[in-house]
Amino acid sequence: MSVTLLDVALAGIALWLLKSILSSKPTSGPLPPGPKGLPLLANLLDLPQKEQWRTFVAWGRKYGPIVHVRAVGQSFIIVNDAHVACDMLDKKSTVYSDRPVFMMAGELTGWKDSLAFTRYGERFKEYRKYLHGVMGSRFAIEKLNGLFETETQAFLKRVLKKPEAIAENIRDTAGAVILQMTYGYKPKEDKDDIVDLVEIALRQFAEVTEPNAFLVDLFPPLQYVPSWFPGAAWKKKAEYYYDTLQQMADVPLQFVRKQMSEGSAPPSLVSNLLDRTNTPEQERNIKWAAASMYGGGADTTVSAIYSLFLAMTIFPDVQRKAHEEIDAVIGNDRLPTFADRAHLPYVEALVSEILRWGTVTPLGLPHRVSRDDVHNGFFIPKDAIVLTNVKGMLHDPDVYPDPWNFKPERFISAEGQPAEQDPRICCFGFGRRICPGLNLADATVWASVAMSLAVFDIRRKVVDGVEIVPEPRYEDSIISHPSPFDCSIKPRSAKAEALILSC
Repeated sequence: MSVTLLDVALAGIALWLLKSILSSKPTSGPLPPGPKGLPLLANLLDLPQKEQWRTFVAWGRKYGPIVHVRAVGQSFIIVNDAHVACDMLDKKSTVYSDRPVFMMAGELTGWKDSLAFTRYGERFKEYRKYLHGVMGSRFAIEKLNGLFETETQAFLKRVLKKPEAIAENIRDTAGAVILQMTYGYKPKEDKDDIVDLVEIALRQFAEVTEPNAFLVDLFPPLQYVPSWFPGAAWKKKAEYYYDTLQQMADVPLQFVRKQMSEGSAPPSLVSNLLDRTNTPEQERNIKWAAASMYGGGADTTVSAIYSLFLAMTIFPDVQRKAHEEIDAVIGNDRLPTFADRAHLPYVEALVSEILRWGTVTPLGLPHRVSRDDVHNGFFIPKDAIVLTNVKGMLHDPDVYPDPWNFKPERFISAEGQPAEQDPRICCFGFGRRICPGLNLADATVWASVAMSLAVFDIRRKVVDGVEIVPEPRYEDSIISHPSPFDCSIKPRSAKAEALILSC
């Protein structure tokens, strides 16, 4: 009987699985508690296929804030408490700052070169250094307030013209902000090839990071199966997605190079860095730091601003209170600016509630433990993958009473000052892996909230005389967007419409 390639592949998977199962080592303390699991399979069948954060919340109630499960030889540590996550990932950042290997998304489609997926080390530090200069502090972001205000005004015009295309309008605006910051590139108003290219790459990213979507993530030896092999269509998909990602990183970079050669490049992250670059390695790092900035910022900000329109559709009383505050402080003859931010506490609280209620990254991004650790008396083994249940943390009724209701008031104390439990302590990640664009996201979301509510009335759509209340559903992906919903967006008055058109 001849041995086929399939036989070899299956034998390789079996040997890898057996080695993974037998490779567990003695521990220097008890592992965190968790579901018992089965012989050989361990907790493989316990891991949920969809909305993992809900199962993790249930485990947290049963086993405590730190839960351990094991599958295909891999230990997973699930953290359901924000304070525990801060103690581990912030205070012990030297131990918890690495990333695991993402076989489909990272190795095969190329996202391993992005900041979010790159392993902890010198390259990661260089990426962070590049990005810190343009958006790593409030001072740096304040220099860009004029850009944020101008592009948000353009957003208002887009919404006025095509209110039914609200998701597209949000994405175009987020792309315009990030592209100008990163590459000095002003996208075309109606259809832009670079914006379209990035949107395609981000859709592909969402697909390849979907939990348990590809067997190669569970059985890494499958990476060696050739793309022509029967049943290996996923391998051809990986090759195609890899090419798309390379174009996303290369095309805008070449735009900057061309402008620099012509002496017409406006100031931007890339042009400023290329001006003082000496080595091919530095140029490579600039390319991927820039691609990371655009790929990450354009997607996460879109989700948060889309959540604004969803929440205002479902909770009209919140919108009414925001309208009242804006009218009292700003009036109706101008738009809010960042100079008004400190005088709009309800709008500020509304931004915080958007970040909490519409959690953008339900499980954050996984961390990898770089060496054995003991935390709260539990042994945390080297190479364990740590998952932070961010959505569970931000919807914990013990921290945020009535968590599924949209209540900005929870962030305003009786004295009118922000209350405790700011969602920013966990919604942007932890430790050295915290999102480098958190100040950028905070500023752009605030501008969108304040300016949109100054001029628009967001209402439920009426069909045959009946108001349609959308369900607050979110996509089940690593970056979670609201599912498409219908709403009515109209200027609050003729004066509001004139104000939009005068921008």
